[in-house]
Amino acid sequence: MASRSLRIGNVSGYLGDRFTAVDEAMAGDPVDVLMGDYLAEVTLAALAAAAGRGRPGYVEYALDQLTPHLAEIARRGIRVVTNAGGFDPAGMAAELRERIAGTEGAQGLRVAHVAGDAVHGRLGEFHAAGHGMEHLDTGAPLKDWGFEPIAANAYLGGFGIAAALAAGADIVVTGRVTDASLTAGPAAWWHGWTPEDHDALAGAVTAGHIIECGAHATGGNFSGFRTVPGMVRPGFPIAEIAADGSSVITKHAADGGTVTVDTVTAQLLYEIQGPRYLNPDATVHLDTVQLSQQGPDRVAIGPVTGSPPPPTAKVAVFAPIGYEISTMLFCTAPDVEGKVELLRAQLRAQLEGHVDQLDVTPLGVAAVDPPDQWAATVPVRVIATAREKEPLRRFAPAVGSLYLQGFPGFHHDGHAPRASEPWPRIEYWPALLESAELDHHAVLDDGTRVDVPRPARTATPEELAQPVHPEPELPAPGGDPIELGALTWARAGDKGGNANVGVWAPDPAHWDWLRATLTTARAKELLPEAQGAIVRHEFPHLRAVHLVLVGLLGSGGSANLRVDQIGKSVGEYLRAKHVAGPA
Repeated sequence: MASRSLRIGNVSGYLGDRFTAVDEAMAGDPVDVLMGDYLAEVTLAALAAAAGRGRPGYVEYALDQLTPHLAEIARRGIRVVTNAGGFDPAGMAAELRERIAGTEGAQGLRVAHVAGDAVHGRLGEFHAAGHGMEHLDTGAPLKDWGFEPIAANAYLGGFGIAAALAAGADIVVTGRVTDASLTAGPAAWWHGWTPEDHDALAGAVTAGHIIECGAHATGGNFSGFRTVPGMVRPGFPIAEIAADGSSVITKHAADGGTVTVDTVTAQLLYEIQGPRYLNPDATVHLDTVQLSQQGPDRVAIGPVTGSPPPPTAKVAVFAPIGYEISTMLFCTAPDVEGKVELLRAQLRAQLEGHVDQLDVTPLGVAAVDPPDQWAATVPVRVIATAREKEPLRRFAPAVGSLYLQGFPGFHHDGHAPRASEPWPRIEYWPALLESAELDHHAVLDDGTRVDVPRPARTATPEELAQPVHPEPELPAPGGDPIELGALTWARAGDKGGNANVGVWAPDPAHWDWLRATLTTARAKELLPEAQGAIVRHEFPHLRAVHLVLVGLLGSGGSANLRVDQIGKSVGEYLRAKHVAGPA
């Protein structure tokens, strides 16, 4: 077991994150591991579509980021762990080996990949064996979906990564592991943990969850962005993970951004379903997480309570469900409502019977007595879907025909290209599968297979159930109306078809007020778009109320028609609402 903490530096939070991140990390403070997270449900859907068109199933962007630094990575003995392998980790590993072979000073680097997440070819086998792979939200069996899957990937844990590193790999390429596994795997290797070290693993999963989204932990996408120094270019985070799983979150000293209890709280509340955070290596009890500011840009996370992992793994299944096409138009006051209704009626008259869905959504409200033309202007997003491409080819002519017969002032951005060709829609189906069915293993550069240890015990349904938090028994606030965001910060994200919102009070004096303000009933009033159930939990140590808005995102981010497709702005929208302030 290593005596010192492991330092893991993040270099990507999603496909499209700042290209120079690896350059910055290599020029920054020392780290033992570079970790790059490139996959999300929407990214997987896009990679699935690209692979179907003959493109590589892995993230080429990540290869181009790493290649200039291969010799220096070898010289410093840095390990690299990334899920950029996407649907083809073996293919990305092979391409990396070719680049290493052609790079002077890098030839000693060994590349391994983790396999076992891709289960698309086994769906028939699972069905025959009685595995329904029911949809996590609707309970419907996969066989009743009505669409033909093109990809299915299980979320693996970190022990395949740990096994590859222990066998001598310098770079480990994975497909669909959980985002936190990219940190928990190297920590398990470094400290010699076994699958029974639940508390330590839970701590590493927590640290991994904090740094997995890059600058999210250093001030990016943060309600308090005005307080963040160097916000024009916030740096990437580092996790220092000790042998007991406790950690310190920090960043490269010379980079912009900041690491505070609030920036870490924001990411801790991001994309969770409640106090029980289920991971393939451990169940994390997030309600035991304690944060403390240890110094400038250093937030300590004390030991976290963990328990056995669930007996099942989440599986992301994707299928093409048709095509879509959209455009943005602009409508200028007065009578925006009437103009949008005319637009909707005119497009329906031309497209009804040809498209499956037509959505016309005005964005915002024109100013009263506007100071300039743009304050009077409301963007209008128009989108149509169909099972086949051909009917959607009517869309552009239908929109284009309205310039002289539509509402007064009808226009689009004349400097933007007009969409004329539909693009594929990929839908996401979240399911569960018994982990024992998965063939989780690592493959070394010489083809050697390394099997992954399994936990001795998995959790029971009772142990995995989210706790029930009763509504607070507090009097309703009676102060003057204020903007909720005047005293709170928030972060929102997506979990399949559900959106989650964490709202917390930076000032301890406002915690009871927030609890009394954001009851389930009041949340329903403040968020009329949330037609489904709202599940509410409290995190007293974080002074946070957490809400899961069930079904807000339809069938998931890759296929719903919301403009805010994956719910990233829901938290800020909630903060904009006016509520009764503290008395």
